[in-house]
Amino acid sequence: MERKERETQQIYEDYAYVLDFLPYGRPSLRLKRRGGAIAQLIGEKYFTLLEAVVREGVILKPSDRVYIGRDYRAEVLFIIGRISYEELTANAKMELENVIEKIILSRENYFVSFFNSARPVTPRMHSLELIPGIGKKYMWKIIDEREKKPFESFQDLQKRVNIPNPAKLLAKRVLEEISTDCKYRLFTKPP
Repeated sequence: MERKERETQQIYEDYAYVLDFLPYGRPSLRLKRRGGAIAQLIGEKYFTLLEAVVREGVILKPSDRVYIGRDYRAEVLFIIGRISYEELTANAKMELENVIEKIILSRENYFVSFFNSARPVTPRMHSLELIPGIGKKYMWKIIDEREKKPFESFQDLQKRVNIPNPAKLLAKRVLEEISTDCKYRLFTKPP
């Protein structure tokens, strides 16, 4: 029997937002390497939770957007690696939902296109129903309205379907995907 080897494509973030800045590092990491500031970050594209060593003399604040791509990084020296939700500091967890909402608002076109193209995930469940606050009633209103004319913005979606703040609802979904072991992932990659 022939076995096909599948290439696993590495997913990298180019930008991330600061969740917490630890000027003296994390106690568990201090034992493994010399002191130095680290930052807990969330990726802008895939909502990847990361820890990074910050360049000497750089001070970061929660919600700061930093470049973490492959080219020269002004604020970040190197990425330590991915971390889980449980490894976030208490401050990082407090900032998380607001930072996620900020990312969603900065990528509004991408998320509006999700509402315009979302499909069922099973014969009985639509991907729109996975968004907290959107049940069958709102799902059908969204589908009916997008068939008439695609949504152009969150404001257009709110006005035509009368749902509460779409960015906040999406942020709750992303937070759920990051903090729990979800069966269906709409916006994040599995850990």
